[in-house]
Amino acid sequence: MLVSATEMLKKAREGKYAVGQFNINNLEWTKAILLTAQECNSPVILGVSEGAGKYMTGFETVSAMVAAMDKSLGITVPVALHLDHGSYEGCYKCIKAGFTSIMFDGSHFPIEENVAKTTELVNVAHQLGLSIEAEVGSIGGEEDGVVGAGECADPNECKMIADLGVDFLAAGIGNIHGKYPENWAGLSFETLAAVNEKVGDMPLVLHGGTGIPDDMIKKAISLGVAKINVNTECQLSFQEATREYIEAGKDQQGKGFDPRKLLNPGFEAIKAKVKEKMELFGSVDKA
Repeated sequence: MLVSATEMLKKAREGKYAVGQFNINNLEWTKAILLTAQECNSPVILGVSEGAGKYMTGFETVSAMVAAMDKSLGITVPVALHLDHGSYEGCYKCIKAGFTSIMFDGSHFPIEENVAKTTELVNVAHQLGLSIEAEVGSIGGEEDGVVGAGECADPNECKMIADLGVDFLAAGIGNIHGKYPENWAGLSFETLAAVNEKVGDMPLVLHGGTGIPDDMIKKAISLGVAKINVNTECQLSFQEATREYIEAGKDQQGKGFDPRKLLNPGFEAIKAKVKEKMELFGSVDKA
């Protein structure tokens, strides 16, 4: 059931659990995540980066695939189709394509420009019934050409953006896209607590969910995080399962080379990883 992310994240914030955003990269990813959400009776957010959207031939293709799959699979749990780390132009493309939620990442702009562009996009999104996420402070690492140093957000700037009427807010707290280095200092819970105090009951977003220890995840949820993004971990699970299948020579047995067989171990690995994360985040049976 395709919906905006507003209500599911309000409920998550109130219920002290988090909804997972799992990024999709193709049909297998989308199908695995939707089926797992249905089996776990969990709300879910399908994240689409601009790079992944381009890879799948455009946001219109992605939107049509998700809508058709949602209907064909008989999905009844709440599902939001969400632009991840969107540019100003990308937000408008996803609005036009039929996404139910967008993220405008203005964290690399001066705060005044972030405020101006976010204000405009909040008005447009809410007129159409879409939810919108904004960001303050950068997420470390690189995603689709957006490079961040991982600096922590200024709680006062977070309040400025929150007061614009965004539905949920991503605040940099030392989190990183991709794999975390061995010398990673960990999440800044001092920053998160300060942001949480400034923005009241607004659902907060934790990007770079791959590799964060479980105890940190649970503490972040206790401090207002209601949405956690996972991408790299699913990619690694898919890669490992596919490698194992090929190295075992199963692609050389019978019709093991058939893409439906070749990709199935990775598909099942994504399902297992998504279920694991939904259990950790506490969203099972919360649909």
